[in-house]
Amino acid sequence: MSGDAGRWSDLRPRVLSAAVMVLVGAAEIWLGGISFAALAILLTGGMIWELARITAPGRRGTPLAMGAIGAGSLLAALVLRGDLAPLALLVPSLALALTPRRDRRIATVYAAAIMVTGFALVDLRFANGQSAILWLISVVVASDVMGYFAGRILGGPKFWPAISPKKTWSGTAAGWLGAAIVGVIFWRLGFGSVWVVLLSPVVAFAGQLGDIAESWLKRRAGIKDSSNLIPGHGGLLDRFDALIGATVALMLIGLVLPLPIH
Repeated sequence: MSGDAGRWSDLRPRVLSAAVMVLVGAAEIWLGGISFAALAILLTGGMIWELARITAPGRRGTPLAMGAIGAGSLLAALVLRGDLAPLALLVPSLALALTPRRDRRIATVYAAAIMVTGFALVDLRFANGQSAILWLISVVVASDVMGYFAGRILGGPKFWPAISPKKTWSGTAAGWLGAAIVGVIFWRLGFGSVWVVLLSPVVAFAGQLGDIAESWLKRRAGIKDSSNLIPGHGGLLDRFDALIGATVALMLIGLVLPLPIH
């Protein structure tokens, strides 16, 4: 009994925090425009701050400065657009590379992924509307929720125990199934072609790799959570790591293929 209680001990705060995030996220997606961009800028700055803390512990002022640089750089990229936007998005990576920290190369790459995610989410909401970003977030959430419950109920072999000890093959496969179900729903509702059903598990897998990448970074730093900002979830990176992987993958796919969601 005590083992079962321990297994589900984080469920209540996870659910409550998730409910708040869903309400805020849904409102911002519906509003769009400046309000949604402001949320993306705030979250991006927060994730850069956490990344700076993880890779340079003990340097109190530096992470805050890095977070401000991240937020300011995304704002600049959204205002400038065009050819200057990518340069603005790379500023936090350059700032991290020029300051003393562990895993400097990893930090610079991860910072670029965070910045691309913030920019891409705002761009996706502006160019493709509410349905596209709702699909993306639904795929990530469905994959996470299905993986969470399947992993704890079914258990089984670990997916990558050296990096992410809790992630199982059963949870990983359940995440793909949950993503495919989301794709079917959006296709049947007329928000995309049948190809969105096939794309959804691919995007979910990219999200799972994003989760593993963040877990790897934390294991190298010897910490459990990126911060304690979100009860039951840890930090912003702990909650949005999968969204980073999924969004970067979707952006890369969109460079070569038309996205089957509208």
